[in-house]
Amino acid sequence: MLLQLLSADDSNAELYYQLAWTHDVLGMEREAVSYYEQSLAHGLPDEEQKAGAMLGLGSTYRTLGAYSQSRELLEQGVLEFPHRAEFKAFLAMTLHNLGAHAEAMELLLKLLSETSADAGIHSYSKAIMFYADKLEQVW
Repeated sequence: MLLQLLSADDSNAELYYQLAWTHDVLGMEREAVSYYEQSLAHGLPDEEQKAGAMLGLGSTYRTLGAYSQSRELLEQGVLEFPHRAEFKAFLAMTLHNLGAHAEAMELLLKLLSETSADAGIHSYSKAIMFYADKLEQVW
């Protein structure tokens, strides 16, 4: 019945998003993908929902082994929502899966340095930022 309602009215992006999220939470990642894709294709009206759908889909692609699709979507999320650090964290996981370990570590170290409230991290923030892209360098 619900699927008939969806096919009769493709404009309900929010309902697609809720279905995607529900399937994801239930461990039904493969089923969640099409709902995430539909929610984004039909234009979620709220920035919070759009970011959630992009992150959810990007993460789900990663868990299903669709690493290139995950990277593309999460990189788009980083560009579209630069204030949302979670995109960088999930992108780093995807980069690791793609074998781009240095790039993943750089992203995570910079994210840690920029967002941590830990006093020790804060006091070494400049050093962490400096070394983030020089992990393989030997002096």
